Amino acid sequence: MRPIELATGAVLGGVTVGLVTIGTVVPFAAALQLVAAVPMGLLAHRYRFRAVFTASVSAALVTFVAAGLTAAMAMVATATIGGIVGTVKRRHGGLVAVTGLSLLAGVAWGAFSIGFLLTFSATRNLLFDTLRNTATGLNELTSRQQHLEPLGRGVLRLTETILQWWWVYIGGTVMAGTVVTALVSWFVLGSVLDRLAWLPGTDRLDAPADHRPIAPLPVALRAAAYRYPGAPADALTGIHLRVEVGEFVAVVGHNGSGKSTLTRLLAGLPPSSGTVDRPGSAGLGHRGGTALVLQRPESQTLGVLVADDVVWGLPAAPAAEVDIDALLHEVGLDGMGDRETATLSGGQQQRLAVAAALARRPALLIADEATSMIDPDGRRELVTLLAALPKRHAMAVVLVTHHEADADAADRVVHLAAGRMVDHLPAWPKPARAQRRRPMGDTLLELRGVRHTYNRGTPWEAPALHGVDLSVRRGEALLVVGGNGSGKSTLAWIMAGLIAPSTGRCDLAGKPVSKQIGRVELAFQHSRLQLQRHTVGEEVADWGGDGTGSGTVGKALDAVGLDRALTTRSIEELSGGQAKRVVLAAIVAAHPQVVVLDEPLAGLDPEGRADIVELLARLRDSGLTLIVISHDVEDVATICDRIVHLRAGRIPETEAAQVPVPGTEADTAPAPPDPPGPARHPAPGPAWRLRGGDAHGIDRGGAR
Repeated sequence: MRPIELATGAVLGGVTVGLVTIGTVVPFAAALQLVAAVPMGLLAHRYRFRAVFTASVSAALVTFVAAGLTAAMAMVATATIGGIVGTVKRRHGGLVAVTGLSLLAGVAWGAFSIGFLLTFSATRNLLFDTLRNTATGLNELTSRQQHLEPLGRGVLRLTETILQWWWVYIGGTVMAGTVVTALVSWFVLGSVLDRLAWLPGTDRLDAPADHRPIAPLPVALRAAAYRYPGAPADALTGIHLRVEVGEFVAVVGHNGSGKSTLTRLLAGLPPSSGTVDRPGSAGLGHRGGTALVLQRPESQTLGVLVADDVVWGLPAAPAAEVDIDALLHEVGLDGMGDRETATLSGGQQQRLAVAAALARRPALLIADEATSMIDPDGRRELVTLLAALPKRHAMAVVLVTHHEADADAADRVVHLAAGRMVDHLPAWPKPARAQRRRPMGDTLLELRGVRHTYNRGTPWEAPALHGVDLSVRRGEALLVVGGNGSGKSTLAWIMAGLIAPSTGRCDLAGKPVSKQIGRVELAFQHSRLQLQRHTVGEEVADWGGDGTGSGTVGKALDAVGLDRALTTRSIEELSGGQAKRVVLAAIVAAHPQVVVLDEPLAGLDPEGRADIVELLARLRDSGLTLIVISHDVEDVATICDRIVHLRAGRIPETEAAQVPVPGTEADTAPAPPDPPGPARHPAPGPAWRLRGGDAHGIDRGGAR
């Protein structure tokens, strides 16, 4: 099975297990078993039969352990119906195909039912006795009414006939039931699958099998280009690059420049044109091959404990050879083997991802934007770690980044722009300080003695906040800064009312914010997680609520600087910066009193960060109260009135500071009509020089 089939099968199979188990065990929840066919149908619609078969068998075994034989059989029946409908949809079949497959499945299920009852005689006798007792009881009830007496005798005779020819009746009933269920599901489940057709189902790292021995280095790209299926233009063009053992190479470029596409070519994806030469196969994920550390470490964390995650997926024998303690010491997680992965900060999770990669002894380690989601201190520490690896091991490291300081540590720097290699990147703009255009009002949001502990009262409890006191004025732009693990995201969820503090209070206009869901909107760090609809217009209208028309949607898009033509654009086609703007447009349409933004600049290049800061200034001057939680202090502080430092779940009173706004008092400035956003000025372009390389050492990488 391909990795994408294995991963998707595991997820959708798990969802099906949950639905079937609940539908079997919980009274009045049997309808969930009808919904359970959707995940298996989606799996069959996207992937080969072997993926559906493997997921069905695994899910049936798990269901048997969780809820017994009846639930396991219901699980297999659900997978049968979902598999039939999804497979016919994938092969563009119709009603005839569904009928034929359901007849075959019905015969198989009928034969299984008969064989089961023949084999387990005690179960058969129990079933027969139940039917006889039910018919006898009904006959006794009807005999008390003279006009119902023939009905009772008829039921009794029919029952005896059925029991005499039980194999015919049970086999026929099961077969007919399977056919009828499949035909009904064809119209019901089939329409659901059609509506879900827009969801992505491809693995961009999926490459043809390479049966050569694993040997990813040295790797040389010669005039390599790549175009994604259906794309109008190449994502990469004319790439010349060579990576040798012992090198630390940085690939730098704006969002959309082709950085991530380049990493996929290095990881084994064949180019559309040109060549990628290496002595053997790339061996992505295999020992001695290529390891990939991604932007979001939580997406790569699978083990419950740190030590488990380091060797997760390795066969038993190689896993036993891994010195876990030594690896954790090397990446700066010394003594954390018994820690739960869920309690790690973002920087610690990235270090864990590096340790898990090193456990496979890779010859080539690719870190694709691995520093973009962590604080400056954590970023510097991670880059230092990556730079040291080629000096301690026989390997090469390729770091994809848009942070200037990260690239400074590399032996060679590769610049990418619009899918091509360039000598240097254009000047990167930085936001200038934006003068406040509207006065602030009275206190709107107030936190007093807020403490929060996850898994409170259990052996796994993890304190996050320790007595936070904070007041936010109406129309204020507040910046909350702190390192990874300081409690910033927990504070954001409490201020948005999505979780209630363990102790203390968080009030909006004098009432608990947890009882006013929607009055404070939260923009997640990963914007894509908040976008649930198919198109941009549907997403914004959904946030706006009933009565939100196209005019309101258009005005919301105007407010965040997006073209109204994007209304019909699929969510899946948005860039990272566009996704953040769509979330902000949806928030504008929802008309909240306060907006909390959790790391709004994470994952964006300098130009994208400047654009978002400019947008936030416009929202602030429109009267919105903004609470920005970020470690990008230099950029965000230009539009904020005050900075609050959060350290280890606390806000020391002496560390609350007012950000000066030159030439005006922030809370007394008049509000002019239609205020402009902040001006931007270009910062000097990066002046990196190639070190230790020739023209082939200039690289570029793509990201999306």
